[in-house]
Amino acid sequence: MELSTLDYGFIIVFFSLVLGIGVYVSKSSGKDTSEFFLSGRTMPWWLLGLSMVATTFSTDTPNLVTDIVRTNGVSGNWVWWCFLITGMLTVFVYAKLWRKSNVNTDLEFYEMRYGGKPASFLRKFRAIYLGVIFNVITMSAVTLAAIKIGSIMLGLEPWQTVVSAGLITVTFSALGGFKGVVYTDFLLFFVAMAGAIGAAYYLVNIPEVGGIKELMANENVSEKLNILPDFSNKKALITLFIIPLAVQWWSSWYPGAEPGGGGYIAQRMLAAKDANHAIGATFFFNIMHYALRPWPWILVALASIVVYPDLASIQEAFPNVTPDKLGHDLAYSAMLTKLPSGLLGVVLASLVAAYMSTISTQLNWGSSYIVYDFYKQQVNPNASEKRLVAVGRISTVVLMVFSAGLALLLQNALQLFDVLLAFGAGTGLIFILRWFWWRINAWSEITAMFASGIISIILKLTPLGAFLFATDTGILPDWSEYIFIVVVTTAIWLIATFMTQPESKDTLRSFYKKIQPGGPGWSKVVSEANKDAVEIVEAKEKWSVPAGISAMLIGVVLIYSIMFATGYWIYGRTTQAIVLTIISIISGILLIKAWNRLKGNIL
Repeated sequence: MELSTLDYGFIIVFFSLVLGIGVYVSKSSGKDTSEFFLSGRTMPWWLLGLSMVATTFSTDTPNLVTDIVRTNGVSGNWVWWCFLITGMLTVFVYAKLWRKSNVNTDLEFYEMRYGGKPASFLRKFRAIYLGVIFNVITMSAVTLAAIKIGSIMLGLEPWQTVVSAGLITVTFSALGGFKGVVYTDFLLFFVAMAGAIGAAYYLVNIPEVGGIKELMANENVSEKLNILPDFSNKKALITLFIIPLAVQWWSSWYPGAEPGGGGYIAQRMLAAKDANHAIGATFFFNIMHYALRPWPWILVALASIVVYPDLASIQEAFPNVTPDKLGHDLAYSAMLTKLPSGLLGVVLASLVAAYMSTISTQLNWGSSYIVYDFYKQQVNPNASEKRLVAVGRISTVVLMVFSAGLALLLQNALQLFDVLLAFGAGTGLIFILRWFWWRINAWSEITAMFASGIISIILKLTPLGAFLFATDTGILPDWSEYIFIVVVTTAIWLIATFMTQPESKDTLRSFYKKIQPGGPGWSKVVSEANKDAVEIVEAKEKWSVPAGISAMLIGVVLIYSIMFATGYWIYGRTTQAIVLTIISIISGILLIKAWNRLKGNIL
């Protein structure tokens, strides 16, 4: 595929702007670690919200959605749509708690909530476990998508894509720090959205597809359109709908959708001006992330079924793609090769934008763990701010190199998505409860983390997994594997919790006094503090969790109804679209009232 001068012009201007922003903010970002990793905690909600959306708008996401739609239909997206419940819980319950904690990273929370050597170990270990291992795996999936796009659209070798895309990204990330990431995300968001919407509109209307009506009527596409899975298909109903909505959203840790908040979402909440800005940012992110943004990708995925109905047709059209990189996720990039000059440049720039936004965030977030939670704690507690910023910039480069190397060995994003979900299965409930139940201790988290990882490895990499869950010969149905990991992991960490000593009174009282979590889960701690004449409860602080959960439920209805209504308007199913639009308006009004009540409890 040949790029025109206009296409190159779009891409060059885009790269220049991004690097210019990184250089422009490099001086202020390098002043100290607070600026480099949190931009001085002065960010407004709208800028942080856009940054969250841009960050999750990665190059692997449209590939993942395409793989899901081609394999399991539109309803297959419930494997990640279910995380909206997690997101809403973060918005209306946990955002204010994170902002009140005033920590530099979410891992610093461990030595606030827990005490002693177990808390110190947990913080340092997870700094490497999440900041390096999980972070590198996540970035490698994004880079893998870039490799496939480069291969299909530009005929690039994998190493050429890795070097060209990675070099620019790591440069502005190391220079600009968090402020550079957020400022460029503002630009990247609009470029990425313009590219995704423009590509979807054009590709649905190419002669091979014939427009939206022809697409919806196509025999191969019509069976993939259902937003809800086929209830008569027991396996699909359980794996694609029931397990995600009943178990997955609260039980699994996944980057960007951590139960109770965490990761780079927590980083942005911590960088907000105050609790209300943190809440506003996360709410805006969830609306854009779930309700609106997926549909351009879904339309391209559906159109790809018409043009490339199977893997053989993709292989035939792109014979240079190596067998180890051939998968349904390639269909998205394959469709983009049909774009005309000009629009092609915008879309390529949007894909580069998506890549750079996600990678820059992951680099800065992972680097913050290495600096605050490992280097400063374990290696050099007396390091100057200048030294810490230098370590942050060096670790940024190292993380990029590791992730690029791993990306060259991977095959598809959906494969990695399933592995990450399994490794975090059973740990999510701890992240939800640790704020509101005094009895959870550091050993609860340590045990859950190792149990989940070890069980996942045993089931996926040893004959035991095949023996238990093989489709034909296994003792248990293969869809129960995830539930098995959750149940066993939860049982193990609960046993460990009650077999080990609770945190000390001083640790628990200090945490309560700072955060004011409230609720029956802390009544024992509050009662004992009162007996000892120790004041830890602020009289003006109301327990906001009931109001927060009420707002969460209304928010879930609002966003799902917007998402469904958008889909049905696109499908041309007017009656369903009108009903869901009315529901979204009513739930929006109710949410405003719930939010006003909630603000009274926060302020």
